[in-house]
Amino acid sequence: MKGLRWILGGAASLAMVVILLISSFQAAMYLDFGVYQREYTKYKVLRELDMDMDDAMYVTREMMAYLKGDRESLSVVTTVEGVEQDFFNEQDRLHMKDVQVLFLGGLALRRGAAFVLAVSLVLLLVIRRQELWRILSRSYQVTMGVLTAMILILGSAMATNFNAVFTKFHEIFFDNDLWIFDPAEDYMIRMLPEGLFFDMVIRIGGFFLAGLGILLILSIVYTIVNKKAEGSVGPDGQVI
Repeated sequence: MKGLRWILGGAASLAMVVILLISSFQAAMYLDFGVYQREYTKYKVLRELDMDMDDAMYVTREMMAYLKGDRESLSVVTTVEGVEQDFFNEQDRLHMKDVQVLFLGGLALRRGAAFVLAVSLVLLLVIRRQELWRILSRSYQVTMGVLTAMILILGSAMATNFNAVFTKFHEIFFDNDLWIFDPAEDYMIRMLPEGLFFDMVIRIGGFFLAGLGILLILSIVYTIVNKKAEGSVGPDGQVI
C-alpha cells in the first residue's frame, strides 16, 4: 500500500507538469496577440511581405484559429506584395494540417493528464487522506529534481544551437519534409522567421517555469510548516 500511494503521488505530479506545459503553450500563443505585432516589428516582417499590420494580424488570427480547430481550412485572402491573393499555398496547408494534428493532440494529452490527476487524487483521498498533501508535496519535489536536470540540458542545447534543436524537433514530430520552406517563394516562412520561434520558446518557457516555481514554493512551504507542526507534538501525542 505504501508503494501504491507514492506511485499515485508521482502520477499526480507528472500529470500536473503535463497540464502546465500544454497550458503554457496555449497561453503563450493565444493569451496576447499583441506579441505577434511586436515580433513582426522586431523582425521587419511587414517589409519582407510588403503588407500592412492589419492584414498581417488578420492572417495571424485566422491561422491561429485554424490550429485549434476553429476553421475547417486554411485559406486567407489578403493583400500581399500589393496583390490580393491567398496568403497560404498548398505546402503551407499540408504542413499546417500536421501542426494542427500535433496541437490538438497536445490538448487531448492535457485532458488525459487532467483525468490522471483527478483519479490519483481520489485514490489518495481514499487510501491516505491524512497524508495527501505530504505525499503530493514530496512527490512533486522529486519530480522537479528530475525535470530540472532535463530543463537544464534542453535549455543549454537551445542556447548553444537553437537551429539544431529546432530542426531535430521537426524531424521527430513530422514524418515528411513539408516543414522545409523556401523564403523566396513562401509567404508563411517570411511571416514566421526562426527568431520569432526562438522568442516564443522563451515565452512558453517563462509561463512553464513560473507555474512550476509556484507549485514548488507551495510544496516547500507545506513541508516546512508540516515539519514544524510535527516537532511541536511530544512523544505522548500532547502539543508542546
